[in-house]
Amino acid sequence: MAKEYRVAILGATGAVGTELIHILAERKFPIKELKLLASPRSAGTKISFQGELIEVEATTEEAFRGIDLVLASAGSSTSKQWASKIVAAGAVMIDNSSAFRLNPEVPLVVPEINPHAVAKHQGIIANPNCTTILLGVAIYPLHRQQPIQRVVVATYQSASGAGARAMEELKAQTEAILKGETPKAEVLPYPLAFNLFPHNSPLQPNGYCEEEMKMVNETRKIFGDDSIRLTATCVRVPVLRAHSEAVNLEFSQPFPVEKAREILSLAPGVKLVEDWQRNYFPMPIDATGKDEVLVGRIRQDISNPNALELWLCGDQIRKGAALNAVQIAELLVAENLL
Repeated sequence: MAKEYRVAILGATGAVGTELIHILAERKFPIKELKLLASPRSAGTKISFQGELIEVEATTEEAFRGIDLVLASAGSSTSKQWASKIVAAGAVMIDNSSAFRLNPEVPLVVPEINPHAVAKHQGIIANPNCTTILLGVAIYPLHRQQPIQRVVVATYQSASGAGARAMEELKAQTEAILKGETPKAEVLPYPLAFNLFPHNSPLQPNGYCEEEMKMVNETRKIFGDDSIRLTATCVRVPVLRAHSEAVNLEFSQPFPVEKAREILSLAPGVKLVEDWQRNYFPMPIDATGKDEVLVGRIRQDISNPNALELWLCGDQIRKGAALNAVQIAELLVAENLL
């Protein structure tokens, strides 16, 4: 009989936590017991899992006793608060926040890229930022074929990246504008409906925002290559769910477009979406609810013979967060590391 595990979801009532519950059921993760943890205000809420209603508990140190795996998606401060207690209880923590991503002792894992890294964990594995995951899945197959020297990326990030409340706020703002009313911004700093603005994460001394620097530093760590030059401009757009990215890749020599198309058509976690006759390429509406990163509009950069352009869309809540975490957990099970 296959081994089953006691699993806890920290942040179970949030957008990613809710998706984690769905994906664990969809992928038939071997669960003996599922514990749902959240803040005290969410305690008592009941959530369905495989036909059973599970009551959400307030997070306490005792809640982690006997647990094998914790899927954490409740923010950096919460992850930092509970990490040592989770590890002390003997569980492995897969953390979806930015708390441990750049810690040299914590593996930062995208299973399609660096699955071997899970074996180095010391109780904590970090799940990368959503935009980093989507970018990495799409470009790593090309990097393996011919090392990428420089990446220039512009992101078009949906409301889902700021959580379930931001998604509801976008809906409410859209309705308000269509009624001729003034939209209110409470979750995000500015109205997002019929608008867009540079990503609102804290600006750094170098002029880049935190979100942009996550892409730079996390991509280098996941690829195991600090020589990659990467620059990003991250933008929040009025899309409910699924992020998009415009990507320019520079190599040391030309990379044939047809070769890139062939590689990506066979790459794990990637779906090639290109209909040049109809001018039909990946869109957030098509990526929503899908596991794959949709990639298309692969073309030669006319300004640089050694560069390619491509466009991608991916579900921020699924592959950009919850799915990647569950895939990491599946690796741990497969390697008997839980």
